[in-house]
Amino acid sequence: MSDETPARPPSAGLLDALEVRRNALVGVVAGVALAVSVYLVRVFELVGPVGGTQRYPGIGPEGWFLLLGFVLASATALLVAAALTLVTAYRVTREL
Repeated sequence: MSDETPARPPSAGLLDALEVRRNALVGVVAGVALAVSVYLVRVFELVGPVGGTQRYPGIGPEGWFLLLGFVLASATALLVAAALTLVTAYRVTREL
């Protein structure tokens, strides 16, 4: 028996073929754009005031909405990047 671990095939070719870097960049841009637009609409009340009053402990409403905006941007970026990668994978398999 050999103590060497078997060599793994390089994954860079797969990442390049699926255009993961481009898809991730498009996802981040889409996520940030969505989060910024929702943040602007909510905090600056661009579509009118929100009914009722709420308390926002610690960092105030702007801080809480910034945190929610980060979560929204991250989730949207992941979703868009994954969807684009799946579409690219489908196209590559159809070409083969």
